[in-house]
Amino acid sequence: MDKATYKDIAPYEEQDIIDAVNRIKAYPKFLSNMAEVLYAGNIIKTKWKSHQMKEQIPPLLDQVRSYDDFQRLITAGVFLPTIERNSMTSFTYSGQENLNKDTPYLFISNHRDIVLDCALLCYALMKCDLPLCEMAIGDNLLVNKFTTDMFKLNGGVTVKRNLPLREQYQESLRLSRYFIELITEARKSIWVAQRSGRAKDGIDKTNSTIIKMLYLSFKSTGITFKELIKSCNIVPVAISYQYDPNDINKGREEVSKKLHGTYTKKKYEDLINMLRGLRRFKGDVHLHFGKPLTQEYDSPEAVAQEIDRQIHVGYRLWDTNYFAYDQVQGPGRFSNLYKNLNTRKFMDRYKDLTPELRHFILRSYANPVTMQLEALGI
Repeated sequence: MDKATYKDIAPYEEQDIIDAVNRIKAYPKFLSNMAEVLYAGNIIKTKWKSHQMKEQIPPLLDQVRSYDDFQRLITAGVFLPTIERNSMTSFTYSGQENLNKDTPYLFISNHRDIVLDCALLCYALMKCDLPLCEMAIGDNLLVNKFTTDMFKLNGGVTVKRNLPLREQYQESLRLSRYFIELITEARKSIWVAQRSGRAKDGIDKTNSTIIKMLYLSFKSTGITFKELIKSCNIVPVAISYQYDPNDINKGREEVSKKLHGTYTKKKYEDLINMLRGLRRFKGDVHLHFGKPLTQEYDSPEAVAQEIDRQIHVGYRLWDTNYFAYDQVQGPGRFSNLYKNLNTRKFMDRYKDLTPELRHFILRSYANPVTMQLEALGI
């Protein structure tokens, strides 16, 4: 694999790693910004931790020679354990027995949080002593050199958006070729969301175009669709959050689209949503690795359908999901599964919202229950 041909979208390599680490070390507000992200709302703790990180982080940065180093030492070594302690009741994972240490995978997951979905995937892989993966994220988050450095030092692969239609098609083919060459030649895994943009309504559905582009990018080589899918080692991944820190913001966006036909994001809105997702309470969080797709599939739609089935079945449902389902569908069916939930406190989160927005948010928590029941044929 000639990564030089993908340099503008690929993670940093070799000297670019060293240069990026040096830029981060020289960035005057790096550690204070990181402390603010991790300990927002506690001024005294933020100041204390910022001072503590000045002693902890620089020696670790001196050891970084690859993006795997950065992920293990900094992201999964310092940042994610802190986020887990500060904003989660628990972080658990399952299905790791489906993975082989020597096999590279194309992880395709549902998409709820801008950066945590893929970051927690790598965190779980590290905890299971499995190779880490690269991750594909939209360039809308790369607002400056610092965020670009942090992204590419974490194995980030740039998905270029807002291109003219023809350029967007060509770039999609190129990105798909990168995925396949990374897996089959470089023997590295990569994560991609099942569709562009987060599932704001709680309905996790794979865009089959992602699968179609994988094949179109290699169709000229003579490989069949079935052969290509097998070579990608696709693994569906389901991640679920007991509480979504961005549930109200997601709801406002979707309700606005419904009422007005459009929604215009404010400047840095994605970045603010990303920070909110990192900082605020998420309760219990679970990630499940599905089984690799080893069967023969005749179409992108058939592949997408199997990914969806595994995500819906593997999705860990929480008391918030069951309670919301009974609120939307009628009380009673799952009352024994949320008897320890403070339902009044949960509903108080939305007491000042319009009825339409409140209903949309409750439905977004309820939809995973509906999808799992349908997938199980119940």
